[in-house]
Amino acid sequence: MGSARPFRIPPTVITGRGASEQVGEEIKKLNVKKVLVVTDQILSRLGLVDGVKQALKQSDVQFAVFDAISTEPTVEFIQEGLKAYRENGCDLLLAVGGGSAMDTAKTIAIMATNSGSLEDYQGMGKIPKKGSPVIAIPTTSGTGSEVTPFAIITDTKRDVKMLIGSPFIIPDIAIVDPLLTLSVPPAVTAATGIDALTHAIEAYVSVKAQPMSDIFALAAIELISGNLRQAWADGKNVEAREKTMLGAFQAGIAFGNSSVGLVHGMARPIGAYFHVAHGASNAVLLGEVMEFSLTGNPTRYAHVARAMGEDIGGLTDLEAAQAGAKAVKKLIKDVKIPSMQELGVGKEKLAQLAPKMAEDAIASGSPANNPKQATREEIVDIYHLAYEK
Repeated sequence: MGSARPFRIPPTVITGRGASEQVGEEIKKLNVKKVLVVTDQILSRLGLVDGVKQALKQSDVQFAVFDAISTEPTVEFIQEGLKAYRENGCDLLLAVGGGSAMDTAKTIAIMATNSGSLEDYQGMGKIPKKGSPVIAIPTTSGTGSEVTPFAIITDTKRDVKMLIGSPFIIPDIAIVDPLLTLSVPPAVTAATGIDALTHAIEAYVSVKAQPMSDIFALAAIELISGNLRQAWADGKNVEAREKTMLGAFQAGIAFGNSSVGLVHGMARPIGAYFHVAHGASNAVLLGEVMEFSLTGNPTRYAHVARAMGEDIGGLTDLEAAQAGAKAVKKLIKDVKIPSMQELGVGKEKLAQLAPKMAEDAIASGSPANNPKQATREEIVDIYHLAYEK
């Protein structure tokens, strides 16, 4: 806490209903020739990118579309996207979508200006220079990728989810428009919302937490825990959508500056070995990891409980922390997050892979930020506890 730390967010942030309509005007200010719109197949098919295309046309912005993304981002998508970017003579990337589209665009931008292969840049701070400019427009309330210095890309050859982190990956402009989330189905609303809550909680209890990230983390916990149920129950509830999305955005700023912890470290191997989406992987682990970690910093976890609206008057910090973990588990249950079994994680395969998954989790670096350090054996135990839920 005491040491000097940088705090970074995109230079320009536009939030609020209808914010995405301003994208053409923002691009005009940048004096670029042509834009590559990066999105996924489903959003493209559902017409969710049409409004953004319309805004570009109204401002006479030239653009091409890359919408080949069909899963979480892979090295192959980056290579295809980079080819489309170069062949179309583009000089700006516009991501419209969830974490997959945004991480793909952020990574194409880096590869457009840096030589070598993507694998060279796995890890933190390995990218030599800034990429092409990026504008990010999220269509889910979850990853916070529109404001973070991270991208997670799957290397299908090695079956590894590569974390690539650098200040050069932070988008130049983030446009956060809740109207783009109104048609997100309930299951995705739930998984992305708990993903965002995980970002906020882990950022707040991280050993790398800092005063600026704390402000955003606590605000995010309050907004998400207070509005996710309503956004999940009625997707057309614009106010609940707006508050949940603002919370996810604030959570992105928080963990972008103070990092994440044990939940994320453990979630990545679930994604890599069982092909479970990132948000759902976090969601099945959050409650158990919180209960394990409470004693590492009861005061901070008590603050989490208070931000969630729990009445902690007269309780010790540890009792309040336990109430917070209970409230998180209840929220996860209320929005019907699927169990590990329902997500396709087989019991025998998990038992066989858990020691390797624990090693992968520790190797990712995130668990080192947790307020309570977990041994390999304890991580294996948490996987099994989470499975039984």
